[in-house]
Amino acid sequence: MKKLLMLSAILLSTSAFADILIDNPRSRVSAPTVKVGGAFMDITNNGKEDDVLLSASTPRSGKTELHNTVIDENGVMKMREMENGIPIPAGETVVLKPGSLHVMFMDLHEPFQLGQTYPLTLKFKNAGEKTVTVNVKDMPAPQQHQHNMQKDMQHDHKNMHK
Repeated sequence: MKKLLMLSAILLSTSAFADILIDNPRSRVSAPTVKVGGAFMDITNNGKEDDVLLSASTPRSGKTELHNTVIDENGVMKMREMENGIPIPAGETVVLKPGSLHVMFMDLHEPFQLGQTYPLTLKFKNAGEKTVTVNVKDMPAPQQHQHNMQKDMQHDHKNMHK
């Protein structure tokens, strides 16, 4: 009976793990002096239960958070930590992209260079941990948007250390 219960638990956890699919994990090239960066991807939940991306980690960064980019009452783009994670509803795909939901790296150990890859471990509430390989790509952003994002990231990063 114990073996049957253990096998059932393994099959259930494996099923939840298999239900989460990660497509096109990527980061953009970062400047040598910038100590922040982001990761973007499409996360599909093919399961019957909602899940939540709770956290992410990589050996390339001292600190990693899940963020959303919002526009405040003054029309200024700001990044906010998703303290309760990023919901991944059953049967849906959640897109992490620049200017929206994303994985945020603070205190990068070295800049992201074109063509590099690095591991990123994603921790889900139901599906557990899943490690993906992130590709560093040339992902141009609109100039003003990119300038505001880098300024905001650097400002937020400085305020964390006060």
